[in-house]
Order: sequence, then structure tokens, then C-alpha cells
Amino acid sequence: MIECKDLKKIYVSGDVETEALKGVTFSIAKGEFVAIIGPSGSGKSTLMHILGALDTPTSGTYFLDGREVSKLDDDQLSDLRREKIGFVFQAFNLLPRTTVLRNVMLPLLYSETSQQEREERARQCLKYAGMEESKFYNLSNQLSGGQMQRVAIARSLINNPAIIFADEPTGNLDTKTSHVVMEAFQELHKKGHTIILITHEPEIAEFAQRVITIRDGVIESDLRK
Repeated sequence: MIECKDLKKIYVSGDVETEALKGVTFSIAKGEFVAIIGPSGSGKSTLMHILGALDTPTSGTYFLDGREVSKLDDDQLSDLRREKIGFVFQAFNLLPRTTVLRNVMLPLLYSETSQQEREERARQCLKYAGMEESKFYNLSNQLSGGQMQRVAIARSLINNPAIIFADEPTGNLDTKTSHVVMEAFQELHKKGHTIILITHEPEIAEFAQRVITIRDGVIESDLRK
């Protein structure tokens, strides 16, 4: 599913160069649940942006599902994100005065699918993510943090992505709710989804089947359970 070789990323600000990634090489198979963990400034966010087609490396190669992402332009990256990738973020990124159902339907707004089909797909994704049907017509600002994250998970599934990126998905949640949300990701993994989790919390990384630790722009360890 993912093949990275010697990925480097250098940020330039005036005369100052900062090497965020210093030659990262690894692969991720289809259906894996992988946590990428590291402290602030380790390079994990830079790596996630490259893997999620939000940025390109300075050098090195990156293949996603057989396609060389490292050579794509902005429009091609945008198409790739829409077709292949689902994102779940720490901040949920839901429209507060919009219903749960409509929040999940948003990625399909400009698709050629009918309103009925969009709604049916949104319902299926919400149920898949473990959301109670009684909440489908609630406004998102009426939900708990854990419920909002389940809606965000459902929205990430709406285009049937090849891979789901979860960027600090429990960062705004208490410990109990964090575990509930991570159990939802484990259920998605059991159903065959490829999931990459970005976190700085070791106890959250433990929910994955494989943990890649990054520090100072290099992979420090890569452990499978």
C-alpha cells in the first residue's frame, strides 16, 4: 500500500535550512494498523503530510497504492486525496450548526451522486463507525467529544478510501473517551481498513499492531506486535 524510500524534507527560511526528515525508508502493507509516534519536532507531522499527499518530499520516493506520489503536482495531489485518502483530525473539523448526517455527506457535495444515494452512504458510514442512529439529525455541536470523533471517522469513510490517516485523533478527548475512539479504529482495522495513526502518546500507539518511532527526522524503531 505504501512504499517510502530515503524521504527527505528540508524547509528553507531565508538563509536557514531545517532538515525535518533525514532519509526515511519503510513500507506499509494493505490492511495494516500502524502508529507513527514521536515527540514534538521529531518529524512525524511532516511525514504525515507527505504520506497524506498534503506535501511533497524534497527528495526520495513515495508510492501510494502503486502510484508515485512524490512526483505529482498540486492538482494531482488533490485528486489523489479525494480518491484514495480519508482524514481524521484532532479538531474534528465538523460544521457546528449542521446535522451529523450532513456533516458526513459533505465530501460528496460536488459528486454526481443523487441526494438519496449520498444520504444512504452517510447513514452506512455512521453505523459502520458505531454512531447511534438516534443522533443522525442532531447538530454536531450537541454531541460529546467522542461522538464528534465518530462522526469525523464516518466522514473519512464516505469516499471508500484506500487508507485512513488519523492525526492525533484523541488529542481533545479524555482518557476514557480516547480508548472508546481507539477501539472504533481497531474495529475498522478488523474489517480490513489500512490505518495510519499519528500520535505522541505511547498508550494510544499501543492500540495499533505496529509502532514506528521517529526522532530527529529518522526512524528510531519499527516494532510489530
